Amino acid sequence: MTAALRLGVNVDHVATLREVRGVDYPDPVEAALLAEAAGADGITVHLREDRRHIQERDVEELRRRLRITLNLEMAVADAMVEFAVRVRPDAACLVPERREELTTEGGLDVARQVTRVHTAVGRLTAAGIRVSLFVDPDDAQLRAGAETGAPAVELHTGDYANAGAAGRELERLRAAARTAAGLGLAVHAGHGLTVANVEPVAAIPEVVELNIGHSIVARAVAVGMAAAVREMKDAIARARPS
Repeated sequence: MTAALRLGVNVDHVATLREVRGVDYPDPVEAALLAEAAGADGITVHLREDRRHIQERDVEELRRRLRITLNLEMAVADAMVEFAVRVRPDAACLVPERREELTTEGGLDVARQVTRVHTAVGRLTAAGIRVSLFVDPDDAQLRAGAETGAPAVELHTGDYANAGAAGRELERLRAAARTAAGLGLAVHAGHGLTVANVEPVAAIPEVVELNIGHSIVARAVAVGMAAAVREMKDAIARARPS
């Protein structure tokens, strides 16, 4: 029987609109609560080291007010680990981070820093935080991820999203999901997913969670957050009926 599929809504880009003007609106916490009411299973935020969108106060307020899962995306950095251990989100996803990038580009190179990632995973796990690793659909990265003790990986779907017809990239995701599940890892996926391209990924039976942000926030500008979340939930349901 295929596992249920959770939708995590990333509200980073609500904060981007706020920060570009240096004002106190729109509020990503308000957006997260609207997404929760519309059926989101979790909320994801990325506290970047340069604080370009989400701020510490946003994470703290989300931790206080959300009734659904709070997933914190974060770099493998001591300061980020210390913050997470203090705030204690339900989950944390370790991601690569470069200050010059517009958004996260590619997966974390776990294979080159297994010991460092293992240490971060251990500290987060000891604080009761479920850890996932954002990785490319690559066997070497998946196997390295399993060595770190992390219980889950999030497959980077950006190449799939950018590939148009996406046949080869979709097959890479399918193969990686099978490999990850075979290693005992829970399989999540995300990056660049939209209502138009989400269904083939949602149909991958090993995937149990999708984290989607930009396309939902962009759609919310036209139809509102609740409607945008429901549209994405409907698209997922077409691929993975409950």
